[in-house]
Amino acid sequence: MTADDFRRIALALPEAAAGSHMGQEDFRVGGKIFATLTEAKGFGMASLAPEEQEMLCAAEPSVFTPVPGGWGVKGATRVFYGKADEATLVSALTLAWRRRAGVKILKRLGLD
Repeated sequence: MTADDFRRIALALPEAAAGSHMGQEDFRVGGKIFATLTEAKGFGMASLAPEEQEMLCAAEPSVFTPVPGGWGVKGATRVFYGKADEATLVSALTLAWRRRAGVKILKRLGLD
C-alpha cells in the first residue's frame, strides 16, 4: 500500500475530512483526528483503543507499532502502510474512525 492508498481509505470513511495538525496531514471525523499521515517517513498513525492496538501489534508487528511515549500508551499506533495489505489498512483505519466518530455520529449513520 502507498500513502495515496492510506489517504484514499481514510477519506472514504463516512464524514471523514482532511486537515493538518502540527505540519502533518490528518484525517478527522466530527472534528476529531482519527489518523495522521507522515508520508516522508513511510507511516501513518491510527488512534486506536489500547486493546485494539495490542491486538493489531501482536497480529502484525511489521505493520503496527505503538507511537513512542505517552500517546502510544493511550492507543496512538504507527501504521507502516507499505507493509500492509488493503484489508488490514481498511480495518485499522475503520477502528480508529469508529473510536473518534463517537456515539452521535455512529447513531446518525445507523452504525451504533
